[in-house]
Amino acid sequence: MPNRKRAFGPFAALALVAALAPPALAANPIITSYYTADPAPLVVGNTMYVYAGRDEAPSGGTNFQMREWRVLSSTDAATWTDHGARANIATFPWAGADAWASEVEPRDGRYYWYTSVNGNGAGWMDIGVAVGDSPLGPFRDAKGGPLISDSTPNSSGLNIDPTVFTDDDGQSYLYWGGYWGARAAKLKPNMIELDGPVVTPSGLANFWEAPWMFKRNGLYYVVYAANDTNGCVTSSSYACQRYATATNPMGPWTHRGVVLDQVSSTTNHAGVVQFNGQWYIVYHNANAPGGGNFRRSVAVDLLHFNADGTMRKVVQTTTGPPPNPGGGGGGDLAPSATASTSHVSAWESLAALNNGGTPANSADRSNLAYGNWPERGTQWVEYTWPTAKSVNRVSTYWFDDGQGIDLPASCQVQHWTGSAYAPVPGQSACGVAGDTFNTTTFTAVSTTRLRLSITSKPDSSTGVLEWQAFAA
Repeated sequence: MPNRKRAFGPFAALALVAALAPPALAANPIITSYYTADPAPLVVGNTMYVYAGRDEAPSGGTNFQMREWRVLSSTDAATWTDHGARANIATFPWAGADAWASEVEPRDGRYYWYTSVNGNGAGWMDIGVAVGDSPLGPFRDAKGGPLISDSTPNSSGLNIDPTVFTDDDGQSYLYWGGYWGARAAKLKPNMIELDGPVVTPSGLANFWEAPWMFKRNGLYYVVYAANDTNGCVTSSSYACQRYATATNPMGPWTHRGVVLDQVSSTTNHAGVVQFNGQWYIVYHNANAPGGGNFRRSVAVDLLHFNADGTMRKVVQTTTGPPPNPGGGGGGDLAPSATASTSHVSAWESLAALNNGGTPANSADRSNLAYGNWPERGTQWVEYTWPTAKSVNRVSTYWFDDGQGIDLPASCQVQHWTGSAYAPVPGQSACGVAGDTFNTTTFTAVSTTRLRLSITSKPDSSTGVLEWQAFAA
């Protein structure tokens, strides 16, 4: 039920005493030295941050004990650094207890931390807002009182689990709620006041709690916890993650299905984020040693989309995702490029290169596949833009059909200099691993054409499921 800081006064020592832990090796849960819950991912530059509440219940405890929020970070989505407690109940002088779900949203160089916290007044849970000048704070109370409380007209039966989404036009939206009571409202540009009435969004079938909102390819998504037994969970004591889509950030929403089955804890809380060209789901379970329903731990796994924008059900792992290092910078430029190639098989499709698909594995044809059978040796694929683009990394997902198309022997990234192709400067290894995006970084180049030169194994042809090119 709780979800996803800054330390002042007597809590200031937390930030000083908690020296950064060494990065943890890739595994799920991502940290086991203490218990974490209700994760909220945020990508800033080349770093993914995860904001999470800390479960402090003793072994055998029968209720939530949560008094602080902590921060983890990663530059490859696989190894994590613990930054300790960055906010706690004392961050909000008006609050009484219960550091439950939270989320951080950037705006104009500041970072707003929306939290579920127990107020001292009438009612139970409120939503507060802290603010800091960096993803790690320090954070301070931004408002001096709750943003949402039981006195807010049309508030939820349980005012918890805030998620904030800022659209391309700069308008920010707040979704929250529990006890089947999803609520939504616009935020003013100051991020600490509502801009209009609280509404009850329609179409979030079987909503229970824990909404998470994001946007992909012009389509809006809400992922949320549900506890129905109609294809969701085996017992209503547990929860799955359902999701819905809309063409407007306030809905109406169309339910699409279950994206994450029930986990080993009764509660199920998730966040979704794109990082280094790959989508991830961050959630909690009870899998850490000594874990339980009130001693949960954060996990990270890959999230895959179909060509029509629907999401595939997540495969929960104990290993976590493979390392995905990136070079920072901006978004994927591939969708705006025109693709060409030295050869494409008549039954394959060049459109596979930049159609935005996220393969489940190297044999996945569901989002189309590019292949150059029966050609051998060196072949190429290429992106062309009408004006020069500054590019500093690519990510390639190779196609392997288990027949005539195999993973390549080698590859090289090249750019058009104006008169000829040349290798991009300072490029890292051009990876040829299957079942993952292979990221190659290099010194930024400004070019109208980018080429991937692919050399096959002696008796095979090669193929690509997705080729991403990122702005520097």
